Amino acid sequence: MTVNMGTLDRIIRIILAILFALLIVTGTVQGTVATILGILAVVFVLTSVIRFCPLYVPFHINTDKKKT
Repeated sequence: MTVNMGTLDRIIRIILAILFALLIVTGTVQGTVATILGILAVVFVLTSVIRFCPLYVPFHINTDKKKT
C-alpha cells in the first residue's frame, strides 16, 4: 500500500470529518443522514491517518507531492 494522499488532501478530509461530527452532535442532522455522515467522517479520518485512499487507485490519482 503506497501513500497516495498529500497534506492538503488530508487537511480537507479532517476538516470535513470535524464538520460532519459537529452537525451530528448538535442535532442539525438526524436519522439516516447522520449515520451516513458519521460513516463518512470515520472513513475520512482513517484514510487521512494512513495517507491512503482506496478510491484513488483505479483512477490513478496521487495527491502526494513526493510520489513515493
